[in-house]
Amino acid sequence: MTNPVFGTKDPKLQYEKRVGVYAVIPDASGKRILTLAAPNGAVFLPGGGVEAGESDAQTLTRELLEEFGVAVDIDECLGKAAEYFYSHHRETDYYHPATFYAAHNLRVVANPLEDFNVLMMMPVSVALAQLKRPTHRYAVGEWLKMRDQANR
Repeated sequence: MTNPVFGTKDPKLQYEKRVGVYAVIPDASGKRILTLAAPNGAVFLPGGGVEAGESDAQTLTRELLEEFGVAVDIDECLGKAAEYFYSHHRETDYYHPATFYAAHNLRVVANPLEDFNVLMMMPVSVALAQLKRPTHRYAVGEWLKMRDQANR
């Protein structure tokens, strides 16, 4: 399996490396997935940056609690993908390698620590059109392939 890289690395720029872990979390029907809308309206998969010493599972667990107050059961790895991009919000160039997982059994376990994001269950086709990061769209595509193979 190849790990796709999106964006173009400019050799004249200094990139800050930000490693992330994200999940594709469907509802019971498998027709909608959990997404996060940031205050600027950008849509992402739930997850975020890995902190020192964290495993992928620990990162996802922490991020889901912080962002939404939810927990999930983490399934198989969907793959890895990276992206070079400029964040206007942070005025920083990033190299963002990420690992993506399938997950299920979404449940509310606490009040979220962050109150500025919007949690949405979005139809898969809409999510594919609205997810800001190409790495996140890649992960949803990999999840769809896995789901379709399981349903054969």
